[in-house]
Amino acid sequence: MNDADVGKQVQQMVRFILQEADEKASEITVAAEEEFNIEKLQLVESEKRRVRQDYERKEKQVDVRRKIEYSTELNAARIEVLQAQDNVVAGMKESAGEALLRVTKDANAYKKVLKGLIVQSLLRLREPSLVLRCREADRSLVEAVLEAAKKEYAEKAKVNLPKVIIDGKVYLPPQRTSRDAHGPFCSGGVVLASQDGKIVCDNTLDARLDVSFRQKLPEIRKKLFGQQMS
Repeated sequence: MNDADVGKQVQQMVRFILQEADEKASEITVAAEEEFNIEKLQLVESEKRRVRQDYERKEKQVDVRRKIEYSTELNAARIEVLQAQDNVVAGMKESAGEALLRVTKDANAYKKVLKGLIVQSLLRLREPSLVLRCREADRSLVEAVLEAAKKEYAEKAKVNLPKVIIDGKVYLPPQRTSRDAHGPFCSGGVVLASQDGKIVCDNTLDARLDVSFRQKLPEIRKKLFGQQMS
């Protein structure tokens, strides 16, 4: 083999090596590109999941905040409605109290009321000896009906006439005035107690009004306001 043949073979081997190198380099490039694309796709999907999760989290936060705001507004509205209803009921009670005061201005009508309250108190207590308290302004009216009230009680209870002493030292407070709107007051009526003070019957007009309102309040609310807020 001469030098020319050797040169040809060397060139063929070089071409073969270069071709293999090119093919290998191409395979490496393709593999690297595929790996890069896969990794890029994974990164994109991962970022999509992160963005989606972040969006869902924020959406839930917004939803929770909206529910809290709605609940707060609803509760505030309920409180406002209930306060308005309470104001209406309180106004009715105040009007009823003013009507009771008008009754006390009519001496004849008020004497009948006082007599009935005394009889009722005696029937509740059923004590042989009692102390009666009234407003100082009502003392003369109470004295005028006391004996008749004692007789009516004795007939109804079928007992002897009770001993009833009008307390001349401690009187019930006077009616409410604009100058003393927050002090103790009494619109009228009587308070009877056993001689030892252990059993008391508060039969003032204010106490009767309170009892009536407590008993009738559900009915009053139903008639005034109907179905409550749910």
